[in-house]
Amino acid sequence: MGIWLTAAGAATAVNVLLLAGLAVLWGRNYRQFRSKHALGLLVFAGLLLAENLLAFYYYVLDPQVATLLGNAAPVAGRAMMFVQVLELVGLLFLAWVSWD
Repeated sequence: MGIWLTAAGAATAVNVLLLAGLAVLWGRNYRQFRSKHALGLLVFAGLLLAENLLAFYYYVLDPQVATLLGNAAPVAGRAMMFVQVLELVGLLFLAWVSWD
């Protein structure tokens, strides 16, 4: 696996951890307040968590797919890494504003 897919896998792993923590926090908020906003954030976290778990599977747990991705389209591998890093920055900001 190339450096780009390694970086994407690392960013995806951190995204999974952040999303799990945010889902717990937003789930607790929804149980307490029963607001549609908290429910929306919880659903958002669940869907994004599913996407990141699938990406983590491809980047880290299935080396055949990672090799195909890295060899077939190195530009696509860099683009996927960039998207995962941007997602990480967004989730870090969400975590920062959610915990006070």
